[in-house]
Parts: sequence; C-alpha cells; structure tokens
Amino acid sequence: MNELIDRLVKEANITPEQATKAVEALSAYVKEKFPMLGGAVDNLFGGGQS
Repeated sequence: MNELIDRLVKEANITPEQATKAVEALSAYVKEKFPMLGGAVDNLFGGGQS
C-alpha cells in the first residue's frame, strides 16, 4: 500500500495523509460494491493498514 500512497503523493500532488485516506476509501468502496473481492482487496491494500 505504501507504494500506491507514494505514487498518489507524487502524481496527484496530495499529502501522504490525503493519499492514505483515498486508498482507504477506494478499498472500502470496492469491498462494498464487490463483497466477493473483500479478501483480495485486503491482500492488495494490506487490509487498510499502511
């Protein structure tokens, strides 16, 4: 997840805190809309942990 956060900070010109919240929001959205992907999302994004 840190690699994605770093990329968001660099490419979107946002703070690390904003990038972390964006990744957490995206993770929650995908898990809500596609519950069958919950485990994969947790693995991909580290369960929302940085």
